Amino acid sequence: MDMRKLVGDNCARIRKERGLTQEELAEQSGLSQQYISGLERGRRNPTILTVYELSVALSVSHIDLLSPR
Repeated sequence: MDMRKLVGDNCARIRKERGLTQEELAEQSGLSQQYISGLERGRRNPTILTVYELSVALSVSHIDLLSPR
């Protein structure tokens, strides 16, 4: 299982469910829009801190970003 793709897919799905743009998620998480884009395409290797920041910004558990759907 490619964890980069899994986290990216989950991030994109949850972001869209919340009605957020990549720019809005970037602002709320403190990450750049370019980073969010790369993450959602499975091109970034997120650290545990990044997963935490995204989970806070998306109001979900970090498990939601790491679990297969």
